[in-house]
Amino acid sequence: MELNVHLCASDGELLPDPTRYRHIVGSLVYLGVTHSNISHAVHIQSQFVSAPIQLHYTHLLRVPRYLRGTISRRVFFPHSSSLQLQAYCDTTWASDSSNRRSLSAFCVFLSASLIAWKTKKQTIVSRSSADAELRAMALVTTEVTWLRWLLEDFGVSVSRPTSLFSESIGAISMALDPVKYELSKHVGVDAFYIRAQLQDGIVSPQYVSLEIQLVDLFTKAQTRARHRFYLSKLSVLDPP
Repeated sequence: MELNVHLCASDGELLPDPTRYRHIVGSLVYLGVTHSNISHAVHIQSQFVSAPIQLHYTHLLRVPRYLRGTISRRVFFPHSSSLQLQAYCDTTWASDSSNRRSLSAFCVFLSASLIAWKTKKQTIVSRSSADAELRAMALVTTEVTWLRWLLEDFGVSVSRPTSLFSESIGAISMALDPVKYELSKHVGVDAFYIRAQLQDGIVSPQYVSLEIQLVDLFTKAQTRARHRFYLSKLSVLDPP
């Protein structure tokens, strides 16, 4: 996707026949189950399937063009990795100009192997970036809890809390002690949910700097160099 381009529903005239647009988006949604590198682009384009315009279609064609140029790229799963979970979450606050809802994203690793990811618009408007980050933390905590149950069913013992990396110190502070933040009662449920999971040894929120926040790939467009950097960290590689 192009940098600093924010698509909206009222950028031009509607396509006379949106069938092809919808067909491509539907195919990309299906492909996104195994291609984490198109998650953000597909999320953005899928918001316009009801009434796409020519500009949306022009930007949509960038995705299959990118896939054609990276057809051999795939997720690498090393056989020697340990069976410990770690998760990253991030948010772009009020990124949707039409309703000011924030975009949440997360990715979960089993050791060095990427096994789960998601990009999703939040259902309500967050009043601050910390609120939005806290809701993203609650979203990934739910995913981590389910994955830990799944590993237990497979006979894999998961004793240590799962590291949950976020770049928001405010969200981490609210999760660690939600009682202190009386002005954030509107996000109290998420804060107390994360706190309960922390006390049960499910997750352990930790700070990660913006430079190595891997979930940036799922929340915003990147330069070519940063895109390649994130793919290398996510082990989305071309085979030798």
